[in-house]
Amino acid sequence: MARGWESKSIESQIESANARHGVPRVRLSSEQAETERKKDSLLLHRTRVLHDLESCSNLRYKKTLEDGLAYLEGQLLELGWQA
Repeated sequence: MARGWESKSIESQIESANARHGVPRVRLSSEQAETERKKDSLLLHRTRVLHDLESCSNLRYKKTLEDGLAYLEGQLLELGWQA
């Protein structure tokens, strides 16, 4: 019987979890954890802005999005992000 995409997805999740099982987790200080949370949040915003830029047709809104993207990338660079 053929397996569906659901069982393949579960299988890949199990394999991924098993691969991570042998890797020790690094404990972050509260400051490092906060930096990672900020970086993740900014990356999420960046992804949204990039998506909006792709579908934008209004030139003024596009300029606003590009300015916002530049700001987000500046903030990310300050947190150690590498483009």
